[in-house]
Amino acid sequence: MTAEAVYRFVPHTIQHVPEGGIVCEAFCVAHGCDAESGPQGDPDATLDWCLRHTGRTGHDLFRRAFSDHARVTRDS
Repeated sequence: MTAEAVYRFVPHTIQHVPEGGIVCEAFCVAHGCDAESGPQGDPDATLDWCLRHTGRTGHDLFRRAFSDHARVTRDS
């Protein structure tokens, strides 16, 4: 007896899940500065943190990270 694999294509869709929200974080990339905003549920709060950090330190380059929740569903 031999085993056979059967493959079939099943289309799927991936979409943002609004109830999961979006998490934003900013990291100062100036040499020797390890400051970071911490996770924020509001993108504007992260931007405000960057502006305040620049005002206090003069650092003007940041790495921003945005993450969200997504759900994969099988197409009908």
